[in-house]
Amino acid sequence: MASHPSDADGSRDTTDSYLGLSAEAAGERARAAGWQTVRSLPPDAIITLEFLEGRLNFAVRDDVVVRCWAG
Repeated sequence: MASHPSDADGSRDTTDSYLGLSAEAAGERARAAGWQTVRSLPPDAIITLEFLEGRLNFAVRDDVVVRCWAG
């Protein structure tokens, strides 16, 4: 089972490609790329460290993605 969904052309979706996008644009792009769950959080949010296959997390400051990670 792949840890990252693929783009329509079959290439691997990279988390760095979301940096600098607006939260809305990043969410739309992630869903189009096949991510099942997209979570937007403030940069200093306290969250559990459980890994969830198919989830993409965004740290968003001033409506801009400043960090992105899978799981």
